[in-house]
Amino acid sequence: MVKPVATAARAERAAYEPDGEQPIAGYLAAVGVYPTGVAALAAAARAKGRPLPAPGPWDVTLTAGAVHRLARLVAKDPVTSPLRLPFTHVRGQSRPAELDEEVRGSGLRRAVGELITCPFCTGLWLATGFTAGQVLAPGATRLVGSGLSALTAADFLHFARVGMQRLSEQD
Repeated sequence: MVKPVATAARAERAAYEPDGEQPIAGYLAAVGVYPTGVAALAAAARAKGRPLPAPGPWDVTLTAGAVHRLARLVAKDPVTSPLRLPFTHVRGQSRPAELDEEVRGSGLRRAVGELITCPFCTGLWLATGFTAGQVLAPGATRLVGSGLSALTAADFLHFARVGMQRLSEQD
């Protein structure tokens, strides 16, 4: 029974992507870890008797700013490159204070590399963590989220200032 299923799975994988570059097994592992983690967080909230909050627009804005900044920090910042080191190879700098990295390896290693170098992919996991934090430790989560959101706003102000300086130099 296992052999025909494995053979069929290999055939489907080959039909999906003949070159075999995509780490399908690693993706499956991530797809399994995520709902397992969410279920564990929900169980922890239930065990602690924590009520579910009703987030308002400011909570969503705060979380969005925090997740945006933290995702860029995790996925692109030179300071966090040691966390990505087992999964990437540095190609150079892509933008101010951001690295351009190429994912290396195969299987789970490649899947993790793709996850932690993509701010959009990492954002899902971080948003889930912030959401759990709003249930399990709302005060600390709001404090950290406020700091990260302030940093996001400051980043936008830095880029706006640089843009205005460039415009004024053109005159």
